[in-house]
Amino acid sequence: MAPLLDLLTVPQVMARLQLGRSAVYDLLRSGQLVSITLGRARRIPARALADFIHAHLEQEAA
Repeated sequence: MAPLLDLLTVPQVMARLQLGRSAVYDLLRSGQLVSITLGRARRIPARALADFIHAHLEQEAA
């Protein structure tokens, strides 16, 4: 698992989730995936992505 402080770019998240840019930004806008903004750059903590994936895995299993 990724260290707690790793920050991912939107393109990195797109590649890991195999989703398009607008789908990732929809997840960010809806609060399903959290991010931070540094200047004009948006970064997604690797831990937030892992939590998002685990939450969806649990929903699928239920």
